[in-house]
Amino acid sequence: MNTWSNIRTITKRELGAYFSAPLAYVFIVIFLLLCGFFTFMVGGFFERGEASLVRPFFDWHPWFYLFLVPAVGMRLWAEERRVGTIELLLTMPITAWQAILGKFLASWLFLGLALALTFPVVITVNYLGSPDNGVILSGYIGSWLMAGAYLAVSCMTSAMTRAQVVSFIIAVVLCLFLILAGFPPVINLLETWAAPWLVDVITSFSVITHFDGFQKGVLDFRDIIFFLSVMVFCLFTTSVILRGHRAG
Repeated sequence: MNTWSNIRTITKRELGAYFSAPLAYVFIVIFLLLCGFFTFMVGGFFERGEASLVRPFFDWHPWFYLFLVPAVGMRLWAEERRVGTIELLLTMPITAWQAILGKFLASWLFLGLALALTFPVVITVNYLGSPDNGVILSGYIGSWLMAGAYLAVSCMTSAMTRAQVVSFIIAVVLCLFLILAGFPPVINLLETWAAPWLVDVITSFSVITHFDGFQKGVLDFRDIIFFLSVMVFCLFTTSVILRGHRAG
């Protein structure tokens, strides 16, 4: 089997594992309920009087993903370690990278499916007005990339421990940093004592800072590179951790 066949096989295996357990359905239902409630009730969609999803819909995604994505990613490697199947997986004729990519892609596709199922929100806003669907599409692309970055962090923390709860907590803390680094109240606090260049450096690590452009319909190459860099770095770190398990 070639490299992509191995990755495709692992991806199918992981996707099947998601939908053979209640986790996938619970996640999707919770995500859709949160999106609907915060968009139309908390976000004041109707009170705004404009056909736009920028603020009432996409603004909440970094916070939804903060808890939901680590809940999806915590089992990726922690479960393998807990039941002892990680040794079997790593002794199969596949590389660590193939296993990592296969698991990651399966979870990322699952998150993409959950995001795609929010299409009734898009239909509603188009029914009520004439929104810029290009901006909405850009927001969806940015949201999926952000979910991938959160997932890569969760994949890394899952490889660190066999306890899913510990993996979840560590992932939430790391992802919270990626949010707070660009959270307006935090930026205002930093500006009172930190040099401007330091504030810029800290905010450059924020998912909010890089997601903002997507919400405005701007597909900035630098923002895309940021999210992809987070994924590559965390997945590389995961491979280092797993090689340590294999060597052990």
